[in-house]
Formats: sequence, C-alpha cells, structure tokens
Amino acid sequence: MKLPLHIPVLLAVVAIYSSAAFAKDDNLLKVQKDWAVCQYKTKDNDKQVKCFEQVIALNKTDLKQSPNNPNFMVWLAINKASLAGAEGGLSGLSQAKQAKKILEQVIEKAPDTLQGSAYTSLGSLYYKVPGWPIGFGNDKKAEVLLKKALELNPNGIDSNYFYGDFLVEQGKKQEAVKYLTRAKNAAPRPDRPVADAGRQQEINSLLKKLK
Repeated sequence: MKLPLHIPVLLAVVAIYSSAAFAKDDNLLKVQKDWAVCQYKTKDNDKQVKCFEQVIALNKTDLKQSPNNPNFMVWLAINKASLAGAEGGLSGLSQAKQAKKILEQVIEKAPDTLQGSAYTSLGSLYYKVPGWPIGFGNDKKAEVLLKKALELNPNGIDSNYFYGDFLVEQGKKQEAVKYLTRAKNAAPRPDRPVADAGRQQEINSLLKKLK
C-alpha cells in the first residue's frame, strides 16, 4: 500500500501577535520542512519510517502545547498517512485509519484550515487505501473531498496534483493533464522549497507517463 502524502498577515494584526504565536508558526514550519526531508530526501525505507516517527513525535509535542490546533492536527494526519505509505501492510493501514479520524475532526470543526488541506489529505487517503473489506477506500468519497479541496484552493500545487493523480487512476487521462499542468504552474512556496521540488518531480513524472 503506497500513500502519498499534504499567510500574509495584516500589519495591524502582526502588531498584537505575541511571541508565543510566532513560536507556533515556527513550529509548524519545522514540522512541514521535516516532513519534506522524510518524504523526498530519505530514500532508505527503514530510515524513512524512523524519520516520520520522529516528526510525528515532534508534532504531538506541539499539539500538547497547543491542544486541538487544527494546523498541527492536519500535519499530524499528513505525517501518519506518509508513515502508512512507508510501513505498508496492516501497520500502515492502522496509521491511515488514525489519519482519517484526525482529518474528519478538523473538517468538522475547522474545515478551512490551511486552505482546505484536510480535504486534500482525506481525499487522497480514500483513493489510495484499499477498499472494503481490507480498508476504507472509496473513490466516490475521494472525488467529493478532492473537489471540495479545489474549491478552497483552486490554484494550489497539492490540491491540483492529487485531483490530477486521482483522475489518472480513474482512467481520465486527458482531464488529468489539465489539473497536473495547473499544479505544475502553481506559485512556489518560498518557505517550503524541498516540498515544492519533490512535488514538481512527481508532477513531471506523471505528466511524462501521460504523453
């Protein structure tokens, strides 16, 4: 089982932000950057598993300091989904189920978090995880979630990539090219160069297969 995995502020608001708020932003960025290293820079499978486990531990520490923070919850789910892909088998499926539960909680309470990233991540789980009786995979649910992600973030690299990847798996190659091309042309994220470079490699690889 292979799983993928996932803000300008007004000056007036910045003026009243506490140092703790900035620390939370820094902590989130560290989790995002560490995930990218695990996902795209760590090739050995055993080392990748350990890498994701370390990021998950860091992620959980942040959540203890900021309980129910939806940003950290989304990233805990992304890291668990990525660990699921690295582990595979029943252990991986267990991680995927945990990620699913976390993402459902975020969608229920704070659906707009990180421009709808919970929808993107949960949608990707639904089309990557095996269906019943082994897992919870469901292509219809995946499509609904991925389309909702696109509504919230129509030009995002991840929202377009995962919907394009989903369409490839559905055999809709011509339509997939549209979304993969949009993902390829997405604005770069200055704070996440490793993640962008890795995702662009995935996009280019998929587009090449569709030629």
